[in-house]
Amino acid sequence: MREKISLKEILIMLGGMLIVSGAIYYIMMPSHMVIGSLSGLVLVLAQFIPLKISTLTLILNVILLILGFILIGKEFGAKTVITSLLMPLYFWIFEHISPNPAELTNDILVNLFCYVIMLSLGQMILFNINASSGGLDIVGKILNKYLYIDIGKSCMIAGFVIAGSSILVYDKNTLIVSLLGTYFGGVILDQFMDGSHIRKRVNVISPKYPEIQKFIVEKLNRGATLYRAIGAWDGSEKFELVTILQKNEYAQLLEFISQTDPEAFVTVSTVGAVIGKWNPHRRRTKA
Repeated sequence: MREKISLKEILIMLGGMLIVSGAIYYIMMPSHMVIGSLSGLVLVLAQFIPLKISTLTLILNVILLILGFILIGKEFGAKTVITSLLMPLYFWIFEHISPNPAELTNDILVNLFCYVIMLSLGQMILFNINASSGGLDIVGKILNKYLYIDIGKSCMIAGFVIAGSSILVYDKNTLIVSLLGTYFGGVILDQFMDGSHIRKRVNVISPKYPEIQKFIVEKLNRGATLYRAIGAWDGSEKFELVTILQKNEYAQLLEFISQTDPEAFVTVSTVGAVIGKWNPHRRRTKA
């Protein structure tokens, strides 16, 4: 089944890949950090092959794309094709704008920190629309399919191999920084991804639940569930309203409840992930 890509997703991919490519070209490469990625391998190969960074990146991405189509087949998404071709395009633009960018700072650790943060931010943006930056992600999918290695571990293994290749052209300090950058890049990306998926589960017991329900459904465009409950203290019948919201929606709901029923009993818990029909944020349409 052909993957459908919306204009919004294309714009997000353009933005995400701009961040990723910019972090690589303007921070990683001038600092000679061979962080475990396809671009890290390009940085090493550029010392032996007299081609521009954009050309080498394009060649390697095309090779990986061909392998992906052959070995992965239908699981190989159109988004990966687009992002894989966007990176060499951005590099080509950067090479014409600023052919020899200087190091961001004179401190390699500061450069490493800035690079990892920017890269993880760009990858998080891409992963949230089920896309990736290509490169090692393709290798990870191949190893996952044929060697049954978890895709995260597959990418990390390939990343460490590439980071280790820095010793062929640079010193031991660069090797250590590259290995640390590869590890911490994965850790920070996980933190970014976990944070972007956090939701709030809000339980409300209030006699004014119909008004609160209407606010959730019509103003926040979210669903809610009502449960009959019996109060243990006085045996009275009540209704408990339960909904799951994003952080900004949660703040709006609390403000509405404080104005509508200041004595409402509200409990809040954190939800790490939501799977199912909650995710699409669609407005209700009246029949």
